[in-house]
Amino acid sequence: MNAKSSVYTRGAALPAILAQRIAIIDGAMGTMIQRYKLGEADFRNAALQAHPKDLKGNNDLLVLTRPDVISEIHEQYLAAGADLIETNTFGATSVAQDDYGLGHLAREMNVAAARLARAACDKYSTPDKPRFVAGALGPTPRTASISPDVNDPGARNVTFDELRAAYREQAEGLLEGGADVFLVETIFDTLNAKAAIFALDELMEDTGERLPVIISGTVTDASGRILSGQTVGAFWYSVRHARPLAVGLNCALGAALMRPYIEELSRLAGDTYISCYPNAGLPNPMSDTGFDETPDVTGGLMEDFARAGFLNIVGGCCGTTPDHIAAIAQRVSAYRPRHRQDPLFSGLLAADADLEA
Repeated sequence: MNAKSSVYTRGAALPAILAQRIAIIDGAMGTMIQRYKLGEADFRNAALQAHPKDLKGNNDLLVLTRPDVISEIHEQYLAAGADLIETNTFGATSVAQDDYGLGHLAREMNVAAARLARAACDKYSTPDKPRFVAGALGPTPRTASISPDVNDPGARNVTFDELRAAYREQAEGLLEGGADVFLVETIFDTLNAKAAIFALDELMEDTGERLPVIISGTVTDASGRILSGQTVGAFWYSVRHARPLAVGLNCALGAALMRPYIEELSRLAGDTYISCYPNAGLPNPMSDTGFDETPDVTGGLMEDFARAGFLNIVGGCCGTTPDHIAAIAQRVSAYRPRHRQDPLFSGLLAADADLEA
């Protein structure tokens, strides 16, 4: 992901698309899976019949046990207008899957997930509207920079090297399965993200493959900070060395509360594109999706972001559905994408030159 990585071996058409129009990323996978009302049996195949732990809720496992469900969801988002769809791999690292006793299946899950998304994208791609598989690398349920023990601030339940190895394995599977883009998303701990970035850098150096990387953090509350304590600006400067194709925010907040942080990131990260896929407002257990906002409300809020010039990639996170994505796509289509500095990374390269001088 150094300077030469701007020549991509996959997803090469995406930078030009982001310069021409606002691209659409899909919505929530978990929200859609809930609609199928799956039971324990759906999370087991022949090889897992005797597995001793409960598996219901391990949504990443469905790429092996109910691939029909995952494919159907992908296709619904593509039909709604998504340019990018995320692989169903948010928790498909060995670190996360160890909680279910399934760490040994992590690579297989990522290969299968990428293949399902690849097949769906190939089905819907046209010369005028290519579709892209975004290989999703989630944060894992463990944090490298925060103690899990309130009585021992120095305690850790995972190391940087363990995360790096787990992300490398995940990325290898996504690459094998046909991913076009790597998406390091829902980042609540920047050190975890750095482990993922390191793993991706190593993988691309070793294989010669160069994929665009999108990095997306999560502001957890009105403090404007991610869980490990960084402001949006500090987060950006901590991952800027990766030279991502896009940086952004997702999850935790609805669009209304996320607006000032996306505005700040759009101002600070002048040499990259901006992505944004918020939740459908605040949680509401009485709603069909579990969240407040209807497609029309979310679409209107994202239209405001587009009108203000903040966006290059937009979609939805928790509580969003294909109807939300269709509404967003329709509402932002009239607006130009946010302008990134040209040539690529000019601001960063100039700053590097000043430091060396």
